Formats: sequence, structure tokens, C-alpha cells
Amino acid sequence: MRERGAGMEEPGAATEGDARGIGRTEEVADRASAALAGAMLATLDRDPSALDEGDPLPPLFHWMYCRELAPGGQLDVDGHQKRGDFLPALPFSRRMWAGGRLKFEGTVRVGDGLRRRSTIVSVTPKTGRSGPLVLVTVEHRISGSDGEIVEEQDLVFLERPTEPLVLPERSAPEDEMEWSESVTPNAAMLFRFSALTFNAHRIHYDRDYARDVEMYPDLVVHGPLTALLLADLAVRRSGRPLRTLNFRARRPMFVDRTIALQGRREGDRANLRALDETGALAMSAHATLA
Repeated sequence: MRERGAGMEEPGAATEGDARGIGRTEEVADRASAALAGAMLATLDRDPSALDEGDPLPPLFHWMYCRELAPGGQLDVDGHQKRGDFLPALPFSRRMWAGGRLKFEGTVRVGDGLRRRSTIVSVTPKTGRSGPLVLVTVEHRISGSDGEIVEEQDLVFLERPTEPLVLPERSAPEDEMEWSESVTPNAAMLFRFSALTFNAHRIHYDRDYARDVEMYPDLVVHGPLTALLLADLAVRRSGRPLRTLNFRARRPMFVDRTIALQGRREGDRANLRALDETGALAMSAHATLA
């Protein structure tokens, strides 16, 4: 890994794993800058000056740091980095972030020097409702001066659709929740989140691509953005930091449509969910509180 000075980061060379990529690793160094943390607060319509150097980094804000800095010539048609270096080359061209599991050990703080070590844990062919797919699980370990975040991400690769997406009707969950808030992500919010996380996936900002190529009805709300909003809800409403968070995407949500963020505390646990504008479950999550 090469480092170019404080605040600068550059992807390290990936080490080889087996033929499918299992065991392949990559390391990146960065700094948890207060400027980016403030920019994320502004994206969430919060006071951008609310975080200072030394403050605990809010949960999932680490997605802004130690990012993949692929030059434009290394991007595929969908905006993601071409696969084959770290992520394995697969026969399927459509990529989705299906969910993840996180542990927050100690405290990672604003201003910390960060080091991320990523490892491909598994590459598993499966068959889903829409046909064959491959599930790739990647472990990230993000270390600061006094804490570490251990994250497993589930990435799904599948064939591109040939017909427009039609979501099945689903009844709204009937169990009551203690907390309920709403948010309506607009195009500016999606653009800012994409920029802060250096996510060039075109489904989040290119309407023509989202509709004509990936067959969505409109721009897609980032699954990670929804997970971050749920984590933020749990911390604000419980008044306690998170120790773990597991989340799973159930169905896509789209720009300019209201999302209901809901949660319920049960002792040292919090059950969380996001409902789309029809009331259908779009993301479920479970957290443990410190």
C-alpha cells in the first residue's frame, strides 16, 4: 500500500485469493475528516457544524472514507469500477447491495487516521426469483486510534432485466413501532450521497440509464443511505450509541417518494424498518445499543 500524506488516500494493490477471488485482500488508508462529516450532516438536512475533531463518528459515516478511487477509465458502463482486480470478474453485469452486518468496537472518532483492510469472504452462486445470481460477501475492517468497525457487505450480481420492474403489492406491517419519522429523498440528496461515498452507480443520478437500462421507474434511493437513516434514528431516539447493526434490503425505493423510518426499543436492542410510499417493507434492520 502506498500513502501520499495526511488526508490523502490511494487504493493498495489487491492480493490474490483463489480462482473465484475468495481470500483476496485490499488495504486503503485515509483520515476521517471533519469536513466530510459536516457534508454528510448537511446531506441529512442537519447542522453541518455539529461535529468537531475528536467527536465520535456517527454510525455508517465511515462509508465516506477509505473509498475506491478508480480513475474514470476504469469504470464500467454502470459507473462501478470494472471487476477483476479486487472484486471477481463475474458473468453478470447488474450489481446490488443486499445488506450487511456491522460491529462497532471501541470508538472511531472524527479526525482519526483510518486504515481499511478488505477481504472477499465468499462467492456463492444462487438462483433467485429473477434467475441465476452470485452473492459476494466482503469483510471490511476499518481501524481508528481507539476503535474498529467490522463490516460484512452482501453484494448481489445478476443479469440485467429485459422488462420494466413491477413490484408486487405488499401489505403494510401491522405491529406498532415506538418511533416514526418520514423523509422524502430528492435528486439533490441522492447526488450528494453518491458524491460523498464516491459511488458512481448511475441508477442514483442518471434517470435515462435507470429507466432504459436497469428498468427502474425512476432514480433509486441508495440502500446504504436508507441504512444510515435507520441507524441515525436508533441513536437519536434511544440516546445510546450502536454496538451492532444488521440490515437487509427488501425492495427498492425511488426518488421523491416518502419513506417511513420506524423503530422500537426492546431493552438493549432496537428493531428498525423502512417502509416505502405504499407502506410495504423496503428494509429491515436490527441493532444492539451500548
